[in-house]
Amino acid sequence: KMPFIGTKTNVELNQEKKEIIKQKLGQAISIIPGKSENWLMVSFEYVPDMYFKGNGDKPMAFVEVKVFGKVAPSDFDKLTKEITSIISQECSIEPSQIYIKYEEVSNWGWNGSNF
Repeated sequence: KMPFIGTKTNVELNQEKKEIIKQKLGQAISIIPGKSENWLMVSFEYVPDMYFKGNGDKPMAFVEVKVFGKVAPSDFDKLTKEITSIISQECSIEPSQIYIKYEEVSNWGWNGSNF
């Protein structure tokens, strides 16, 4: 339960594109056993100043995935492939311009209490 995926990109995203990405991320999160779109929170930050390898003129993205509990590294590997594919396809970003960070969280609050 309790996954979060936040995407920062210097590519402008309209509402339709955000909806498509959100839907695809909702499907992708199920790669991790016990995780589903039913508990997924997604956020987008777009068109910030971003630089990668000293260069700011290419499309790029930084994706953060936070999950409650432990996840097998092989599941993160599969999710990396899927998220990279989604962001690359939907935002026209080369896979080499995408970073994905994972964080396993042991304390997670919801609805006034902690899991």
